[in-house]
Amino acid sequence: MKRRSLLCSPLGLAAAAPASSGVVRARWVSLLDRIARPVMENLAREELKKRLPTAKAPAPLEAFGRTVCGISPWLALGNVPAAERALQGEYRRWAIAGLARAVDPASADYMPFTTQGQSLVDAAFLALALLRWPDWYRALGATSQRQLREALLATRKTQPGFNNWLLFSAMVEMFFQSIGEDWDKMRVDYALRQHEQWYKGDGVYGDGPAFHWDYYNSYVIQPFLVAILDRVGGPMREAVEARALRYAAVQERLIGPDGTFPVLGRSMCYRTGVFHHLANQALRGKLPVEPAAVRGALTAVIDRMFPAGSGNFDVNGWLQVGFMGAQPAMADTYINVGSTYLSSFVLLPLGLAEEAPFWAAPDTAWTSVRIWRGENVAGDHALR
Repeated sequence: MKRRSLLCSPLGLAAAAPASSGVVRARWVSLLDRIARPVMENLAREELKKRLPTAKAPAPLEAFGRTVCGISPWLALGNVPAAERALQGEYRRWAIAGLARAVDPASADYMPFTTQGQSLVDAAFLALALLRWPDWYRALGATSQRQLREALLATRKTQPGFNNWLLFSAMVEMFFQSIGEDWDKMRVDYALRQHEQWYKGDGVYGDGPAFHWDYYNSYVIQPFLVAILDRVGGPMREAVEARALRYAAVQERLIGPDGTFPVLGRSMCYRTGVFHHLANQALRGKLPVEPAAVRGALTAVIDRMFPAGSGNFDVNGWLQVGFMGAQPAMADTYINVGSTYLSSFVLLPLGLAEEAPFWAAPDTAWTSVRIWRGENVAGDHALR
């Protein structure tokens, strides 16, 4: 039987000796390469539209925007481990060339940002990636910079839904703010104020006025809120940070001793994207438990979802629509192959240096492992 880092025995208790943190990081980088390579390499070669599977609808902007949103902190890392330098350099070159292709109307891989609805969503993920790796925009030529600005400006024509989509409009404005361009403060303020109105308690927001049992607090709401408030500040920030810490605690406790977690609500084809918020809090250094515990928990999730020979990839290396393998019946109407690349969001902690506590600290069991093996763990309490 294959041994997994900090996973559990058949009895659901603690595993045998875990792998070193360096080995664990190498496994994360390997998964990054497996997920991102088909998207990034084909786009750099101007062949993404040609090769991306289109079982439901072509979605190159979804695949690209979501992939780079997950890997951009790693691309931004200046002191990347020596073993990763060549790979990082390759991906940086692909990202710069790919973004230029995506916004160039003369390119075979040009991605219009004017399609009502979905273009706004994935433009926002691209904008967040640009915030996470500011040098990316600066590495573009002047023509590509202009074309990118024009593409993102075009999304202002889309009226966002009265739900988490308000944050997509706000995130695009954050990109303009980050490069010193005029930005629409009203869109940002409106998104922040409405989410304050939609706060339901105990660290959770409604997706619009109603509450839904799903992971949209992690996919979008909380990571976007903290990213925006990290830039603009304001009186909401303290409360939002407290809620973000509480929701990270909930997410850490949702990961079982065997790396499984509840499959609940819509968009479960985003797979490990479920833990966008927990991974983002790790990247920000704002966790409710020891970073090494979160490293172990997220590694358990990764090992469980992407074992050797995982059916999550097709024969050409593209992610398939589903949760564990090809499960098209699980797909909501808006889900296609491009959508599934939100899975990359779990990889955000690769943007931390190898000497950061997340990677360097000794292995520590996460909460569910400690409880199920009988440790005297403190009880869980709501945020008041």
